[in-house]
Order: sequence, then structure tokens, then C-alpha cells
Amino acid sequence: MLRILLSGFEPFDRDTVNPSWEVAQALDGWQVEGATVQAVQLPCVFGAVLERLDAALADGERPVLVVALGLAGGRTEVTPERAALNLDDARIPDNAGQQPVDRPVVADGPAAYFSTLPIKAIVHALRSQGLPASVSNTAGTFVCNHLFYGLMHRLATRSDLQGVRGGFVHVPALPEQAARMPGMPSLDLATQVQGLRILLHTALTVQTDLREQGGSLH
Repeated sequence: MLRILLSGFEPFDRDTVNPSWEVAQALDGWQVEGATVQAVQLPCVFGAVLERLDAALADGERPVLVVALGLAGGRTEVTPERAALNLDDARIPDNAGQQPVDRPVVADGPAAYFSTLPIKAIVHALRSQGLPASVSNTAGTFVCNHLFYGLMHRLATRSDLQGVRGGFVHVPALPEQAARMPGMPSLDLATQVQGLRILLHTALTVQTDLREQGGSLH
């Protein structure tokens, strides 16, 4: 059985829930196009998150697809990320109290990596099913970007992972989080799970991404 590795983060800061993990956990064991989802929870901690990623990559057969999820509080859509920067620049501490400033994720690594997911086809598929989605051109410079860059570096440089597609997707807050922070956009869990089902199916079945507008002025 082919394996899809789907990661989500542990709760961060004062939250008791993280939608990225709730979505991943809900899809654990789901089968699509002959592949089975294996969900893994990752720590919201610089460095440790990549150690846990390495353990998950080694825990079973070589995956055909690796998708990392993270929370983007304030966003209104499911947003596949386009590029990961080789930069840690934390505005706030991680769950271990670390707050790196202007530090590379990988010393002497390239400045950036692009996702190898068909991000525009994913957005198109989600929108065609009535789900809010858009391409994002920045994953920030916190632990989400740290994980995204570390993942893409591994897929690009490890011979045992050559040909594995991967990328990062930000999801909105859940309604219970927005209830504690009035005015914060949110998207219910069932809709997010539905969106990720479409996303994973598209990532497995679309080999050449669409060429359509997905850029941003800012």
C-alpha cells in the first residue's frame, strides 16, 4: 500500500487545539488512489520539528506524497504555499521558548525551494467544489516555514526521496478558536477535511500544474 504522510502541528501558545492536527488526524487511514494517509503530529519547535519529520519519513514505506499542514490565523481560505525561505526569523517564541533571528534553516542551503505540489490545480479543484482557496506566496518565517523548507530540502537532496512530491498548506482557524478571538476568520473542521480530501486527490492525479493566474500584488 502506498503511503501519504500528512502532518499537523500540536497546539501553540494559548490555544488548546490546532486545526492542522485536527484535519490530519481526521484523515488518518483514509485511502485515495491506492494510497493510505498516515497522520503525524509535529512539535511547534524549531529544530525538533525536523527531527520528528525525519522519524516519520523513516516510519514505513517510502511515501508517494508528503503534505505538511499549519495554522494561519487570520486567513479565510485553504492556502497551498508556493515557496519556502531559508530563513528563521521568529516574531514570538516557539513552544520551547526559542526565538531565532535571521538564521538559516539549513546552513549553505539554497535561498528558497518551491513546492512540488500542483498548487494552482489544487486551488482550482477546491474552488470548483465551492470551497475557499488561494495560492499563498509566503509561509512566513516561523516554524511553519522552517518545516516547509526542511521538508523540501530533504526531498531535493536525499536519494531515497527522489521523485516524492511535497509541500505545505496553511489552513484557517476553527470556529471555537474564533469564539475566543472575536473577528478572527474561521472555517469549520468538516469543510477543512473535505478540502484536504480534494487536495490530496488532486496532488496524486495531476502531474502538470495549471497555468492560470495565482499571483499577488503584495
